[in-house]
Amino acid sequence: SHPYRGSLMKSNPGDFSLQEASCAYVLIVTAVYWVSEAVPLGAAALVPAFLYPLFGIMKSSEVAAEYVKNTTLLLMGVICVAASVEKWNLHKRIALRMVIMAGAKPGMLLLCFMCCTTVLSMWLSNTSTTAMVMPIVEAVLQELVTAEEEREGIGAPGLNEKHGQPLTLLNYAGTGCTRCVCFFSQTQILVLPPNSRDLDLSSKYPYRSRHDHMICKCLSLSISYAATIGGLTTIIGTSTSLIFLEHFNNHYPNAEVVNFGTWFLFSLPISLIMLVLTWFWMHWLFLGCNFKETCSISKKKKTKREEMSEKRIQEEYEKLGNISYPEMVTAFFFILMTLLWFTREPGFVPGWSSFFEKKGYRTDATVSVFLGFLLFLIPAKKPCFGKKEKGETGSLEPIITWKDFQKTMPWEIVVLVGGGYALAAGCKTSGLSTWIGQQMMSLSSLPYWAVTLLACILVSMVTEFVSNPATITIFLPILCSMSESLRINPLYTLIPVTMCISFAVMLPVGNPPNAIVFNYGHCQIKDMVKAGLGVNLIGLVVVMVAINTWGTSLFQLDTFPDWAMVSNVTGGPS
Repeated sequence: SHPYRGSLMKSNPGDFSLQEASCAYVLIVTAVYWVSEAVPLGAAALVPAFLYPLFGIMKSSEVAAEYVKNTTLLLMGVICVAASVEKWNLHKRIALRMVIMAGAKPGMLLLCFMCCTTVLSMWLSNTSTTAMVMPIVEAVLQELVTAEEEREGIGAPGLNEKHGQPLTLLNYAGTGCTRCVCFFSQTQILVLPPNSRDLDLSSKYPYRSRHDHMICKCLSLSISYAATIGGLTTIIGTSTSLIFLEHFNNHYPNAEVVNFGTWFLFSLPISLIMLVLTWFWMHWLFLGCNFKETCSISKKKKTKREEMSEKRIQEEYEKLGNISYPEMVTAFFFILMTLLWFTREPGFVPGWSSFFEKKGYRTDATVSVFLGFLLFLIPAKKPCFGKKEKGETGSLEPIITWKDFQKTMPWEIVVLVGGGYALAAGCKTSGLSTWIGQQMMSLSSLPYWAVTLLACILVSMVTEFVSNPATITIFLPILCSMSESLRINPLYTLIPVTMCISFAVMLPVGNPPNAIVFNYGHCQIKDMVKAGLGVNLIGLVVVMVAINTWGTSLFQLDTFPDWAMVSNVTGGPS
C-alpha cells in the first residue's frame, strides 16, 4: 500500500468560491458545445478566450499564451513529413509491397494490411492513414472477389464494377463530418454505390458468397482498428497523446519522465500485443478458426483466383515505377526524424542534446520543425550540376509547397488543443481543480489499480459519443487533481486513460477512421459494435497489464514523486 494514504486533507463541500463557480461554468459551457457539436470543435475551444477575461479568472494575454505551445510546433513539423509522404505516394508503395510479400491468402493479407496500417499510423494521423490505405484495400478486395468470376466469364454483380471500369468516388472531405479529430485531406476514396447498404448483404447479389462478404467486412474494419493501434505507439501518433503531453508538461514542469523515447518503450509492446490479439479476434469472428487454410504461404496451395489476384496487385505496384528522388528524400527524413527523437535524451545514455551547453532548450519539436523546413528548401527534382537541358528553367519546385502543408495541417486541432490548455490553466488558477480533487476523497478506500480501471472504463464509454480530443481535454484536469488528492503517481492514471480514450471503435461516429470504413458499405453498425467491443476489451486488458508491469518500472509508478507535489495543494506527506 502507499505510504501517504493517511495524510489526506478533508474538504468542506460548501467551500466553493465565486471564481471556482465561474470557472466551472466556463468548463461546462465548453463541454456542452463539444459534446453537442452545435458549433465546430475549434470554435467551441475559443469560449475560454473571451469568458475567462470577462469573469476575471485570467487576463486575456495569459489565456492567449495557452493557445500555442511546444506541441504545436511538433505537430507542424510532423505534418510537413506527412504531406510529403502523401504527395509522393510513398504510403502506396509501402502498402503494395507488403501485400505482394504476404500474398492473397485472406489470413496473411489481413495481417499484412494491419501491420502496414499500424506502421503508417505511428507517424501520420489515424484519419489520413485510413484514407490512404482504404483505396488500396478496396482495389485488392475487388481483385479477390472478381478474379475468379472474370476467369469464368461471370461479372461480380454488386461489388463496384469489373476491373477497369469507372468506380464510384466519394470526396470524404466534403461530407461534413463534424467529429473529425484530424484534417481530412482531399483524398478521393473508392466506395460502393450509395445504395449498397440498402441491399440485402446476405444475398448472392452484392457478393459471390458469404465468405467473400466476410473477407470484405474483416479487412475493412481491421484497417480502422490497426490505425488506432498504430496511433498509440508514438507520442505524435494521435492528437490525444499530444494533448496529454502538453498538459502534463505544463502541470508538472519538473517532471522530465515522458518523452518520445519513454512513451515508445512503454507503448510498443502494447501495440504489438494488441495487433496480434486483434488479428486473432477478427479472424475468428469473420473467417473462423481455419488458420492453416487462410494463412498458408505455400505456392502449391494457391487457387487460380489467388494467383490472378496477386498478378493484378503486382501490376499495380509496377505502375509506380522505380522509387523516385522525392520518395527517397521523404523516407530518409522519416527515418532521420525518428532517430533524432530517440537519441535526444534516451535516458540510459547521454543523448545528442548533452553536446550543447544549455540544457532544456531543444525538444522533439526542434527536430521536427527543422526537418520539416528543409522539405520546403530541397528541390523535388534531383540536382544536376552539369549543363542544363534545353528548355529547362532555373526555378525548381521543392519537395512540398505551402499549399501541400496547408492541405494537410489540422488547424482545427491546433485551436482545440489550445482551448484545452486554456481550460486547464483556468481550473488551476481559480482553484477549481483543487476543489474537484478534494471531492475524490471517497475513492481513497479503493486499491489504486481499481481507481485507474474505473477511470479507463468511464472514458472508454464517453469517448464513443464525444470526440477524443474533447474527452481527454475534459478529463485531464480532473484526473490530475484526483491523483494528487489520493497520492497516486499521476502517470499511473493519466497514461492508461489517454490510451483508452483512443478505443472509440464501436460506432461510425466514434472517430473518423470508423466513419471512413463504414462509408465503403461492406459492414453494418451491428458488425462494428460486435467487433469493436472485442477490440475495446482487448485494449483495456492489455493497457492495465502494461501499466502494472513494465510501466511501473519504466515510470517509477510505485511511489508518489516529488514533481507531483508542486501543484499538489492538499498538503505534503506526513
